[in-house]
Amino acid sequence: MHGSEHKDGEHSTPEPDPRSQLWPRVLFSMAIFGMLVGLMIGRLTAPEPRVLEQVQVVEGGLDLWFNEEPKLHGEEVEGTLALVFEAEGKAARGQLQLQGKPVAWRVQKSDGGLLVTLVATRPLHGDWAGTEDEGRWRVQVRLRE
Repeated sequence: MHGSEHKDGEHSTPEPDPRSQLWPRVLFSMAIFGMLVGLMIGRLTAPEPRVLEQVQVVEGGLDLWFNEEPKLHGEEVEGTLALVFEAEGKAARGQLQLQGKPVAWRVQKSDGGLLVTLVATRPLHGDWAGTEDEGRWRVQVRLRE
């Protein structure tokens, strides 16, 4: 009686098909290749993140320079001016003078993006407006008592 072993091809058991073992490898490599191409296309079409590049102290307020126009939400809360930008940036702080009195400002990261707060010992009011200037976006914050 013959076993199922291959001995000089003298038995009835067919040889295993080498293609059946390669087909899953081909499908897996096509899936990996498709995912990599998709990731590359996604990186090329993704928008550039908005970044706070510079904070400039000017007479009566601040100029905030961004690489692109950020979404902005601002409020006056109990005498404090708070602006939230959908942007990235580094934390910073400083002081400016408003009619000879100090005003503290701070830039910090928050859940909604970048939070800019201006605080003084007296209630502050402010106006802000954004304009495109020299290929960058400038948000001018002007304070008043």
